[in-house]
Amino acid sequence: MVARRVGRPRVDEGEATGRRRAPELSDGRVGWDCACSAKRISDRVSFRVRGAPRNRLYRRRANDIELRHPRIPTPPAIANVMWAGGTKWIEHMASGDQVVTEAAASINGEPASLEDAAAVAAQLVARSGQPLIAGLGVDIEGARAAIALAEQVGGVIEHMHSAALMRDLDCLRETGVMATTPGEARVRADVLLLVGNALVETWPALVERLLRLPARPQGVDVTRRVIWLAPQADAKIPGFSGEIRVVGAGLAATRAANLAALRARVKGRLVTRAEIPLPTLDALAADLKSARFGVAVWTAARLGALELEMLNGLVRDLNDTTRFSTLPLAAPDNGAGVLAACGWMTGFPMRTGFGTGAPEHNPWRFDAERLIASGETDCVLWVSAFGAAPPVWRGGAISVALCDRETRLAETPKVRIEVARPGVDHDAVLHSPDTGTLGAVSATAIRTGAPTVAEALARIAVRLQESSASAC
Repeated sequence: MVARRVGRPRVDEGEATGRRRAPELSDGRVGWDCACSAKRISDRVSFRVRGAPRNRLYRRRANDIELRHPRIPTPPAIANVMWAGGTKWIEHMASGDQVVTEAAASINGEPASLEDAAAVAAQLVARSGQPLIAGLGVDIEGARAAIALAEQVGGVIEHMHSAALMRDLDCLRETGVMATTPGEARVRADVLLLVGNALVETWPALVERLLRLPARPQGVDVTRRVIWLAPQADAKIPGFSGEIRVVGAGLAATRAANLAALRARVKGRLVTRAEIPLPTLDALAADLKSARFGVAVWTAARLGALELEMLNGLVRDLNDTTRFSTLPLAAPDNGAGVLAACGWMTGFPMRTGFGTGAPEHNPWRFDAERLIASGETDCVLWVSAFGAAPPVWRGGAISVALCDRETRLAETPKVRIEVARPGVDHDAVLHSPDTGTLGAVSATAIRTGAPTVAEALARIAVRLQESSASAC
């Protein structure tokens, strides 16, 4: 493990070389502008120290050294700190210092180098009859690398939120949808129809970016009417205290039936039975039909296929007399971004396999839970750079995990590689829920030194190519 000053030549592991003698300290000791080598006993996480001033060197014992930094937790004891001339020093980090930790990897729970972990991961993938690359909580570059690896090994790609993404996609493929963007909804929508719960949890900026702001369809502020078909009539939207009409529409089949009844009243058809009283249904239908530009908002993670079918049908019917559109909220973990990457690289969404040498999409066959439960896959590569842990699948465990340092796994995988978090530890391209498009996101924290998902997958792919070449 290596610690070094910014702008100074990197010193190889196990070495320490004084680069320039620094001014003497107040107590007569001399600081050195140099690099040090250290090993963290617990998991061998490497680190680099950057920017420590030369006159902030303090004597420390070789054992039980602690690094303290206002933005990085203190790691466990460090041993074997070696400095030039045999003097045992470590740089004291001031409040403005930068620390870059390098990747942590493990094999069967034991610390390992990144290269060794990548080599073992490649062996596991190569021996598999149908490897499954699941999770896919990654940026666009990571998605491209995962799809390329699946194509290389004849594997399957599956996103952790595929079920919700596929429900919205099914409506698009079967009947077509009318959709708008968050920006268009913010400016034009004088009527918002919210359906279901977990809206703020899915889009934390919903209140700030949409509900609180007035509509400006003609360049003039217009009071936005908000209608919420909530699970219960007394439901509240966290952080929103504005005027809102809440109607208890129930859950699942009850909500689907109420949406069907509302759709019937919008078309002027007779409704003989509904959980929502008929006068309330008629008032809702009148409010929706009076919109100059209405937008229905939901998250498919909380709605079933029948509810989504009714919602999109309601919007189509409203467009007979007015303008109405939909704003399905994007799935977490860059689900919409990965969906887009799958589309332009394979022509299909996730739940696509490459076992035949060409991409083949089958939402049932390539469902991760079914593949694992049936034993059709014997190697699961879980990729999640945003901290999401895998579900506890019946009949299978994670073989290889590429995840950030805070991810907690129920079982220890055979190989674990710590990866950087997109948009935090490194610049990334992600789907933005605020704009509804892909956008560049700059890193907000100090680069940890951990590889990006794309870099980690590239290491595995290179190892696979090397083993294939050796076999030939």
